[in-house]
Amino acid sequence: MNKTLELKDLVGRHILTGCQYGTLIEKHDWWEETLNTLDFILDGRVFSVIENPEDGYRSSMREIIENREGLVITNVFEPCEVIGIIRTDESDDVIDFFDVVTGKIVISIGTTECDTYYPCFIAEFNPENMAINNKGTSILRE
Repeated sequence: MNKTLELKDLVGRHILTGCQYGTLIEKHDWWEETLNTLDFILDGRVFSVIENPEDGYRSSMREIIENREGLVITNVFEPCEVIGIIRTDESDDVIDFFDVVTGKIVISIGTTECDTYYPCFIAEFNPENMAINNKGTSILRE
């Protein structure tokens, strides 16, 4: 069963163990639409962030759902501790997940430029910012 969440539900410390880009085919009465997704595993729970493509020039985040039917995440990796923080820029409705070791953004999801004519769906995965891929670079002193 799908459960819909809000960005604020993902704030705080988590363990990230998988992430991949994907698509979702949405069937309508007489046509189909392909929606972009970012799918990830936080604390053993599987989430999908789904795009609302709107009119092709504008896009936004439609929703975040947990346990999307039929979804299998194949890009799994060693646990990465992250902290989810909502951006303070009033024109963005975005949460960034920072690696606690490197201090760099690993995942960003949401909608930027919400209050303008051209909002934009954000679904970014930056595996190069994860500590497991950054041996020797840390914001922490050893």
